[in-house]
Amino acid sequence: MNKDLSSNDIFEILQTNQYLLKKYSVRKIGLFGSFIRKEETKKSDIDFLVDFEEKSFDNFINLVFELEKIFNRKVDLLTEKGISPYMLPYINNEVRWYEA
Repeated sequence: MNKDLSSNDIFEILQTNQYLLKKYSVRKIGLFGSFIRKEETKKSDIDFLVDFEEKSFDNFINLVFELEKIFNRKVDLLTEKGISPYMLPYINNEVRWYEA
């Protein structure tokens, strides 16, 4: 993927690859960070907050690998439990959810 990405592009790609979300038991996945704030650069990573139906290390790690492959960028994948309680309100204020 060589063109510049926007948040809308990211959601379209998630829609196209929805089978991956089902494969790794994703209930919903949210985009936050620079892409939501429209501050991204060509080198920006993509920040996702994920809620799993069935949470496991394999689902988490394999989803990261798959997302990095389809977006051709580094992906930061977080769960609510993995976020500092001080940062969570800021992330929750800007996250845009995609329901799998």
